[in-house]
Amino acid sequence: MSRASGRLTVLHISDVHATDHGLLYDAVDGLERLQAVGQYARRARITPEAVIVTGDLIQRGNSAAYGAVRDALAELEQTVQTPVLTVLGNHDEPDAARILRGHHDGHHRTVLVAGLRIILLDTSSGALGGAQREWLAGELADPHRDGTIIALHHPPLGSPLPTLAKAGLRDADAFLDVIEGSDTRAILAGHFHHPLAAHLRGIPVTVGPSLAYHQVMDARPDLISGHDRAMFSIVHLLSEGMTATSVSLESPSPLFSSSVPVPAHQNS
Repeated sequence: MSRASGRLTVLHISDVHATDHGLLYDAVDGLERLQAVGQYARRARITPEAVIVTGDLIQRGNSAAYGAVRDALAELEQTVQTPVLTVLGNHDEPDAARILRGHHDGHHRTVLVAGLRIILLDTSSGALGGAQREWLAGELADPHRDGTIIALHHPPLGSPLPTLAKAGLRDADAFLDVIEGSDTRAILAGHFHHPLAAHLRGIPVTVGPSLAYHQVMDARPDLISGHDRAMFSIVHLLSEGMTATSVSLESPSPLFSSSVPVPAHQNS
């Protein structure tokens, strides 16, 4: 690992749903919320090795927002002083998204950060497809120093919400066949707008909550219900495993506060 603390930190953001005019559902400014994540990290002294945004960068039909999204991501990178990496989701428009950094020549790629291999996949169609799976197998053929994180929008499983039970990656089994037995340490995904943790074929899967709105678990079996709560995750890769912690951007008044000594090497 690259840290004396023995861990690597990733900020996991998903489902920004930025708009090119007005507010999403007359309430949500995805660009402003990206800025708020950076401010939160700076206040909390979180120093991640990378920020990964797992898709739905824009709300469907708002491709003109990509220029502003690009600028907001650059600002976030400057604030947290670490690479910000993105993948596309089903709301994204692959052609228009080429103006984003890292997407000019295609939407799947590998990035090396602090000894960690991060593989970014394109599921804007809802599936990976044979060509992308073949490329992935080639990338994973040799293990990397601190292992691999795979980031994609659609999780390789369904949600416990009945209305989203079949909304995961369409070729999930074929994808898992490719990564099983590899050095993959974690799969980061989004799409469901609620946090979810799973183990598939021995690999941890963390579905991040949405920066735009939150799906509640008590919706009727025939209903999805989006609530105005902005959340992201802090992922820690440890020598013995991983943790993923959901964080809300809401800041209610504390019931109490107390100071405790924190050794310098334990900063996030």
